[in-house]
Amino acid sequence: MPAFALLSAFFIVGSEQVIQVKYGVAGAIGMLLLTVGIKAKSPAVSSVGAVVLALLVAGPAL
Repeated sequence: MPAFALLSAFFIVGSEQVIQVKYGVAGAIGMLLLTVGIKAKSPAVSSVGAVVLALLVAGPAL
């Protein structure tokens, strides 16, 4: 069980760093909202985080 917690912590920190490098502060905030919403079991907060990340990935509509 401790190995799973350690592995998941590395995965979460690594994915947050990749998103922050690629998408900046807005990506980090979106990832933070998504993870906090999932941990707190709050659909509203996790949905806001998912929408922020989706908008960043989709980019500007030309």
